[in-house]
Amino acid sequence: MINSIEKPNALTRFSETTDDTERCLAPLPDIESPLFTIPVGACDTHAHVVIHDPAHPMAPNRSYTPPAAPEDSYLAMLNAMRISRGVLIQISVMGTDNSYMLKVLRNNPDRLRGVAVVDTSITDKELLDMHEAGVRGLRINTLFGGGVNFDALEKLAPRVEEMGWNMQFLMDARQLPELMPRMRALPCTCVIDHMGHMPMPAGLDDPGTRALFSLVKDHGFWVKLSGAYRMSELYPEFPDVTPLARALIDLAPDRMVWGSDWPHVAIKHMPDTGHMLNLLQTWAPDEKVRNKILVDNPAVLYGF
Repeated sequence: MINSIEKPNALTRFSETTDDTERCLAPLPDIESPLFTIPVGACDTHAHVVIHDPAHPMAPNRSYTPPAAPEDSYLAMLNAMRISRGVLIQISVMGTDNSYMLKVLRNNPDRLRGVAVVDTSITDKELLDMHEAGVRGLRINTLFGGGVNFDALEKLAPRVEEMGWNMQFLMDARQLPELMPRMRALPCTCVIDHMGHMPMPAGLDDPGTRALFSLVKDHGFWVKLSGAYRMSELYPEFPDVTPLARALIDLAPDRMVWGSDWPHVAIKHMPDTGHMLNLLQTWAPDEKVRNKILVDNPAVLYGF
């Protein structure tokens, strides 16, 4: 069965700019229905909302230009997958202008949480206002232009800890061996995006993979089981990602969360969002473990 997602025409329009950034594909309008029972309270911990509006200009140093992905289309996607809750991640192309994401969070206080992007000039009052809106983390980005990178790491981490938030990393795990001393010293809860975003077929013994495993096993890091299509070219099942996902789940089933990564920006081949959820049945065949990943773990990490 296929779920059709109603979306306004704005979703398929590209930004009316003259820059030469890559123009992203729009997400598919029809998605695969869940093939397993989605528990009440299930959470998609990684998605983005985007609006094309002069009041919310995109960062001039961005790496790509996404189509609009507004609030109503995002909520329709969650509904089509029978997902109760969501976590919005400030998209890199919007830089540190979190205002649209914060507006969507305020419109859905019981259903949504957020992860913001800020620089070191952020005030305590601004952080408190974000917390009131539903923000529960900050994102560090080393892969795409527009985000805040490792230069801000040590200055932001104590403030994240003080807020009771988490720090989320969009990075390639091949960077980890060199960065391990800094990563291990962080005082706050830390989350790695997209299983480390490392191109497959990197094996489980790859230095980057071993470093990722060490952060999870020995230092309490969390991992998002998301973005398989960013690591593998073996559409649509991504079998070369399965051993990594299963190994991470085996290491720390209480610190794994799932994310759709909708609207799937900056890729050449658009995945089926519903199918990405159904892959979780392969990665975590045990229903109790899946329910931890979908319900219990995100409730702890994001304060639902």
